[in-house]
Amino acid sequence: MEADMTGENNGQRMAGDWGRRGFIGALAATAATAVAASAPAASAAPPGRPPNRARPLFLGTYTTKPGGGTGLGLATYDEATGQITGTGTLTGVPDPSYLCVHPSGRTLYAVNEQEQGGVTAVGLSPAGPEVLGARGTGGAGPCHLSVHPSGRWLLSANYLSGSVAVHPVQRSGALGELSDLVTHSSPPPGPGQDGPHAHQIVTSPDGGHLLAVDLGNDTVYSYRLDAKRGKLTQVSYATLRPGSGPRHLTFHPSGRFAYLANEVDNTVVVCAYDPASGRLTPGAPQSTGTGEGTSYPAQLLVTREGTFAFLANRGHNSLTRYAVEAGGARLRLLDTVPVGGDFPRHIAFSPSQRLLFAANQKSSSVSVFQVGKGGRLRLASEPFAAPVAVCALPL
Repeated sequence: MEADMTGENNGQRMAGDWGRRGFIGALAATAATAVAASAPAASAAPPGRPPNRARPLFLGTYTTKPGGGTGLGLATYDEATGQITGTGTLTGVPDPSYLCVHPSGRTLYAVNEQEQGGVTAVGLSPAGPEVLGARGTGGAGPCHLSVHPSGRWLLSANYLSGSVAVHPVQRSGALGELSDLVTHSSPPPGPGQDGPHAHQIVTSPDGGHLLAVDLGNDTVYSYRLDAKRGKLTQVSYATLRPGSGPRHLTFHPSGRFAYLANEVDNTVVVCAYDPASGRLTPGAPQSTGTGEGTSYPAQLLVTREGTFAFLANRGHNSLTRYAVEAGGARLRLLDTVPVGGDFPRHIAFSPSQRLLFAANQKSSSVSVFQVGKGGRLRLASEPFAAPVAVCALPL
């Protein structure tokens, strides 16, 4: 099977290939023409806007839910103002509820969050996006995926069946057959859970381990990846307090700490991380700043400089801002700001980190914030209408 990718691989650009920046710029220039007839209504870009400020934005949705979309949403955004302009829909991508892009920028991947779970590869070229094909994940309800930094392997998490999967990435960006599937069988499920529910799988900053967050088992598993065969070997696991419901983890840029959003008990946890062993050591639960009950924390982001962190609170419809202190070892709660929508399920920075996007599932909208001095957030414009928006991926 093919495993090596053209384009950037481990930071090395192959001769004759586009650089990521140049490729994305060309993609942005043609995004408005690569549309489908099912595009949502959107206002035209203001006259006189410099074309190089328009960058690609991809929107994930549910295609099988009432009011949902018909495929992968296509849009552009203005880097200076944050204004979003819809450009169409790429059909043939069912229930694309989570998205990621290959390090080369040439391929986008989407989970197909269905009973017979799948992952779809979408080629990104100046001519427009094109579905390259889909592969089964060996489980049900995949809800997260990421590309290994080598660019050779796609990792996905099956929520309903509590398993993680590995697919090889072929030279074209398309996916090969499943190379491994691991189900989280121990420890036992937490209070009120019916079994394991894998919610995320990511690679540590040093590339040495994969970490899989399981909400059902209140556990984060650490794996080593056989980079030749695409096989996983579990090396350790960290258990959170019973009933915490860990959902999403993000690393501090130092690679020595990670921050975990706990969906069920409405907390965040700072974890120490040992790159040599892959072991994660959770600290004490901390407040989300949203009051009593649960606000169903969804996702954490950390700035590139490692100075601020942001948390999406679905029930509270807010974003919590934290100061990152002690070299990453401590989060200090600063404030919460209204998200401008209902049920912010996913948040993402633009590449410059001057903008923060929030996909609001229940209000079918995407909010865009300008990130200012001190990590302060200010709504950049009116929320953009997008059917059952559950993921926003700005490139």
